[in-house]
Amino acid sequence: MTRRALWSAAGLVLLAVSIALAITVGPADIAVVEVWRTVLAHLVQGERVLSPIRDGIIWHLRLPRTLLAAVCGAGLAVCGVVLQSLLRNPLADPFVLGVSSGASTGAVLVVVLGVGGGAVSLSAGAFAGAVLSFGLVLTLSHALGGQLDRVVLCGVAAMQLFSALTSFIVLTSADAETTRGVLFWLLGSLSSASWTEVAIAAAVLAVTLVVCLGHGRALDAFAFGEDSAAALGVPVARVRLALLCVTALLTAVLVSSSGAIGFVGLVLPHAARVFAGSGHARLLPASALAGAIFLVWVDTLARSVLQPQEIPVGVLTSLIGVPAFVLILYRTRSRR
Repeated sequence: MTRRALWSAAGLVLLAVSIALAITVGPADIAVVEVWRTVLAHLVQGERVLSPIRDGIIWHLRLPRTLLAAVCGAGLAVCGVVLQSLLRNPLADPFVLGVSSGASTGAVLVVVLGVGGGAVSLSAGAFAGAVLSFGLVLTLSHALGGQLDRVVLCGVAAMQLFSALTSFIVLTSADAETTRGVLFWLLGSLSSASWTEVAIAAAVLAVTLVVCLGHGRALDAFAFGEDSAAALGVPVARVRLALLCVTALLTAVLVSSSGAIGFVGLVLPHAARVFAGSGHARLLPASALAGAIFLVWVDTLARSVLQPQEIPVGVLTSLIGVPAFVLILYRTRSRR
């Protein structure tokens, strides 16, 4: 077995163990054996082995939440890898295109102003806002020439625009209780995870991984600049647009399910490079595994450290990510 296969197997085992252990953490005392027996019973349609309450805690509450945390962590890390390569910027992350801010505005429109008349859910509103924001970024960047620096600047402009709209709507239209709920979601929360959200996010993540791995050599070439990539036969404009679209779509789906969870896409790709190197055929799967394991444990900490109160996941990822962000800035400066 090759070294790459060993690392992959070890990562998958660690992820499975992390998920199993994370499900046992909470007010109800549940053992790992009970988790496995419940999962197997549901998968093979066997008889329920635990009481209805304990079975529901595992299958309907903790398991979908933990799986959604793994999918979100993996997806955000993959998006970070792709954007850092495309933009040739080690500080790029999935929210640099303004997708997160657009999703926040869409969610606030549904929750606070009642857009959709009750027929549109918070997740659907967030997804619509994210797509609208990315469409605006693409339109503006195309009108300004389509260079990568213009894409980033347009993303920053969209981020500020939709952040301002979100703040304006909340401050002028929401009551205290609604404002608290909206702000908690905006800071990142997996408390409303469902099997439907897990299935949708996992499917989009799988498609994105396939597309990105299929463009692995192109991403390696982008690391040396667009001119070098074009000289190597990469259709720069087409590949860049395709990768930006799939990463924006994945970010929109993840944000609509979990809110804005920052720094995962910024920090985890750099951590994965330590073990996997810079080749994207290895880096993309390694980043996905690292992001999944990381967010599973961060979410576990967020819902258990101050029981019964829950900390927004985005708060903890920021507390961990800011020191790492500063370290990256320092390393980037020292290389110049």
